[in-house]
Amino acid sequence: MKNSISQEIEVRGHLIDSLILTKIFDKIMDLKGEFQVEEINIGKRKKDQSYARLSVSGKNQQHLDEILETVYREGAVSKTQKEITLKKSPKDFVMPDCFYSTTNNHTQVFYNGEWIQVENMMMDKCIVVKGKKAFCVPVRDVKKGDQIIVGEEGIRITPPERPREGVNVFEFMGSSSSSERPTQHIAKKVAEDIYSTKKKGGKIVIVGGPAIVHTGADDAVSELIKLGYIDGVLAGNALAVHDIEYAILGTSLGMNVHDATLAYHGHRNHMDTINAVFKAGSIANMVKTKKLTKGIMYECVKNKIPFVLAGSIRDDGPLPDVITDVSQAQREYKKVLKDVSMVIMISTMLHSIATGNMLPANVKVIVVDINQPTVTKLMDRGTWQALGIVSDVGAFLPMVVQEIANRK
Repeated sequence: MKNSISQEIEVRGHLIDSLILTKIFDKIMDLKGEFQVEEINIGKRKKDQSYARLSVSGKNQQHLDEILETVYREGAVSKTQKEITLKKSPKDFVMPDCFYSTTNNHTQVFYNGEWIQVENMMMDKCIVVKGKKAFCVPVRDVKKGDQIIVGEEGIRITPPERPREGVNVFEFMGSSSSSERPTQHIAKKVAEDIYSTKKKGGKIVIVGGPAIVHTGADDAVSELIKLGYIDGVLAGNALAVHDIEYAILGTSLGMNVHDATLAYHGHRNHMDTINAVFKAGSIANMVKTKKLTKGIMYECVKNKIPFVLAGSIRDDGPLPDVITDVSQAQREYKKVLKDVSMVIMISTMLHSIATGNMLPANVKVIVVDINQPTVTKLMDRGTWQALGIVSDVGAFLPMVVQEIANRK
């Protein structure tokens, strides 16, 4: 490359088996840049990290900066490390121009001569530095005067490694989705992973839509909560309404769940359900007064499992427990997701994407939906670590619960 300009970068980690180095090579070539491997040391044992030092070249400084910005997001850092640049927020909810937009990978920033771990990692946010700490902050939590990182200098991203604890469902399947894989075998693998996650003390959260009830999987999810495998439930108004409708009337959207026949005056059942909850004052009061004696919401209240119901403009009611302020609902979702190890997303595109945007990349995500585009869309929006399972949740979830029950 004539009259090119170069800069040295370096990268550490499981570069070969986690494909980090391959991705960096690909990004450089995709952007029509060039590279020279100056030094490389490959770890000899399974847990050993590797190291590589590369000279990266671009046609000019602007071209080189574009390449470097891209490879930094794959885990590379400049050999000569510069510190972060900070600018103050001009007013509440406003970030300075050229603010650094985060990924969901673990991130460190170089400030006052040391690397600082960024807390509360999420994608598509900014980074606020306070004292000796750095935080990932949504735009609605930005305050006037906040010191916010701008540009790409002084930031180190650590891509997640390929799972190394043996063959689990994430190694077995990778991160792709298909409707043509053996459902029984996948259910067994998912059950194994749920079981082992909980056995290690991990936290598991379910994100669910009303299709759980419509397809007859309500009992399976209730059983998972009852058995102690679920530590939080995130949903909207619809899951709660139809779960309670099924529990007290045996229907979902007016259809008898067990034989799919239309109930007499079934069209009004979900409205009767909403009315019953308002009469009681809350879902918890329905359980307390024994008006609600089974189902997902019942098991959450009975077992003190936190749940958050986020409202939308299309909701009937909504139930008194539903949070209609979306910003507040988002904050409450985030509280339940704190320190989560695994998230199981079931038949809800909107709530799944919302949750996926809040998760760091090391959290295992299982997405189950009958509609393949729903699964693909979540993964395309950045939750690349998700395992997509295209299947009828009414058939799949009971198989998973049965496999877990067999292990107890």
